[in-house]
Order: sequence, then structure tokens, then C-alpha cells
Amino acid sequence: MPFATVNGARIHYVESGSGPAVVFSHGLFWSGRMFEAQLAALSDRYRCIAFDHRGQGSSEITAGGYDMDALSEDAAKLIEQLGAGPCHWVGLSMGGFVGMRLAARRPELIRSLSLLNTAADPEPRANVGRYKIMGTIARAVGLRPFANIAMKAMFGKTFLADPARVAQKVELRGRIVANRRAGAVRSLYAVVDRSGIESELSKIRVPTLVIAGEEDLSVVPARAQRTAAAIAGAAFQLIPRAGHSSTMEEPAAVSAALRAFIDKS
Repeated sequence: MPFATVNGARIHYVESGSGPAVVFSHGLFWSGRMFEAQLAALSDRYRCIAFDHRGQGSSEITAGGYDMDALSEDAAKLIEQLGAGPCHWVGLSMGGFVGMRLAARRPELIRSLSLLNTAADPEPRANVGRYKIMGTIARAVGLRPFANIAMKAMFGKTFLADPARVAQKVELRGRIVANRRAGAVRSLYAVVDRSGIESELSKIRVPTLVIAGEEDLSVVPARAQRTAAAIAGAAFQLIPRAGHSSTMEEPAAVSAALRAFIDKS
């Protein structure tokens, strides 16, 4: 497996294809694997790179460096080390938090910005307390007790109710449970405690697409729409039947939307 040493952490990544670079940044409790369908769809024309944030996937668990500013610095260094800039950035949820910071602060590294199931505001106050309690328990026993709660937060009702996708749901639930405790908890706290970046959205000047899942309960479409409205020229697209993990729930629709946007950016 390829790794890059970035800001003191070994960061795992995969890449396929050739051409202009597309860098994929995953959401909390997942890894670059959540973009498998998109890599397959885009690698005929693009150099597709999907990486795991520190503490998640196959990347190293470190003692610190999990806040969104630090993760943005990780991503900037990775882009530079791999010679991938300026890249088309595709970030889902946490990956979107990072992408907005990069586009605002390191515009020379970003060619276009695709924001999936994400928003510029801080974590809603109603969520903070219960997520921190979850983190405290998960530090001791892991994520298994919260697997069903996480599935309902990560996926929409259509996916969860589909009898034809039972095997996929079992496999994805297993991925959540398999998260290493320390990395998962540190990443959770970083997401929950993040600052909003609304004040910096006016600095984003690259072509931007904001995608929301119609059934997303973690970042409801209205929050994503407000983010799109605050970025000059940004387009907004709603994906029917998708929840918070749209790349895995409706892979063909998301891949088509990304392909159409990136091709013209």
C-alpha cells in the first residue's frame, strides 16, 4: 500500500488513472474506499487519488493533528508531495470541511471544488453533547454499541430499507465497527468541535459544486444550500434517495454529477 509521510503522519492513499488530478477526501468513520465507484468512473480521464485522513482508514494514528486546520495542512502537503496541484477536490462531509479551507487559504492547490454532504457552519449545538458522550464510551469499548445509530446517521431511509442491499449494509456496518478506537474518537471530537468557515467562503473563487442527499439527516439539504449560496457562482445539486453517504448510496448519480462538473471546470 502506498504511503506518504505528511506533517509527521504516515498517510495512506490509492491512485488510478492519468491526467489532471482529482483528490478525494472522505467523511468521518470512513476512508478513501467510500469513493471506489467514483475512482472507477473517472480514472479513464483523470488521475484519481483517494487518501485516508490521519487516524482513519489505513493511515497512522497520531497523538494530535486532528482539527480541521491541521487536516487541511495535511491535505495541502499531500497534494504538494504527490505533484497533484492544482487538483479537482472532492470532499464528503469532513472532506468538505477540509476542502473549503484549502480553497479559501491555498487557492493555488485547487482547480475546482466539489462539496458533498457538507456545510460551512459549525456542528449544530444539539448534536455536540450526545456525540461527545458517544466518544467517551467509544474510547473504552469501540464503536460497536453505536453501529446502528451510526448507520441511521450515515445513510438515508431508502438505502436502509432496501432488501436488495442487505449484504452491502452488513459490510458497511462492519467498516464502521472496525474503526480503531483512538483515531475514531479523536476524529469525532475534531468534527464536533470544529469552527465554522462561513466568513471565509467569499475567498473561494474556483468553480464549485455542492451536492446534497435528499434524505441526509446529518447535513440537511438546507445547510448545504446555504453554503452554496455563499460561494460565488457555486452550483447546487440534490441527489434523490441519498442520505449522508451519497457516494455509496447512489454511486452512479454522484459519479455522473462529478464527471459533468469536473469535465467543464
